[in-house]
Amino acid sequence: MKSIVILPTYNEKENIRKIVSLILGLNKKINILIVDDGSPDGTGRIAEKLAKKHHQEVFVLHRKSKDGLGRAYVAGFKWAIDHNYEVIIQMDADLSHDPKYLGIMLSKIKENDLVIGSRYIKGGGTLGWGTKRKLLSRSGSLYAKIILGLPLNDLTGGFKCWRASLLKKINPDSITSNGYSFQIEMNYRAYKHGAKIKEMPIIFVDRALGKSKMNQNIIWEAMWKVWKLKLGK
Repeated sequence: MKSIVILPTYNEKENIRKIVSLILGLNKKINILIVDDGSPDGTGRIAEKLAKKHHQEVFVLHRKSKDGLGRAYVAGFKWAIDHNYEVIIQMDADLSHDPKYLGIMLSKIKENDLVIGSRYIKGGGTLGWGTKRKLLSRSGSLYAKIILGLPLNDLTGGFKCWRASLLKKINPDSITSNGYSFQIEMNYRAYKHGAKIKEMPIIFVDRALGKSKMNQNIIWEAMWKVWKLKLGK
């Protein structure tokens, strides 16, 4: 199936070359779309050079300013759908998601509508996180799971493989979340559409270079958004 990885970027100049090289090095015939939110550190310029070098495999979508992870993914989803990709993969550009899992995801998506790289099933986990962050992440997934009644263990992870047909049913333009809650809303809407969802174990490795985009406002947004989804708002 025609497949593409979407890499949202904002100030990822230290990581973008390596993650692109690792993905292309798999020889899985996976294309890459870099969605850059006007990175002031020059990530967008580096992305353009990569696209010129790998002109049949790497593409760049420039957005004028930092508008949130959710909006970046929505733009990427729409671009991929418009370009007739059948499989669309979400993946962080900071090397926290290991490209070695892509082959397994592509194998599993043949029999599923959504494959989630899960940190919270047997065989999964995290490296480089302190106790506080581990507790926050796991409790966030459990909080959303209980309130929304979802049979999933990792609702906040961002390493996912979608069938484009499912994304079309969900309609990216209908997604209202933007930050941490974007992952929760996407999972919830997939479940509500009757999607066949498979979790597979991954080890999430905290970024070595660059700065995390997580902040307190993003966490609060996620907590309130779960209740809005529950109430159909």
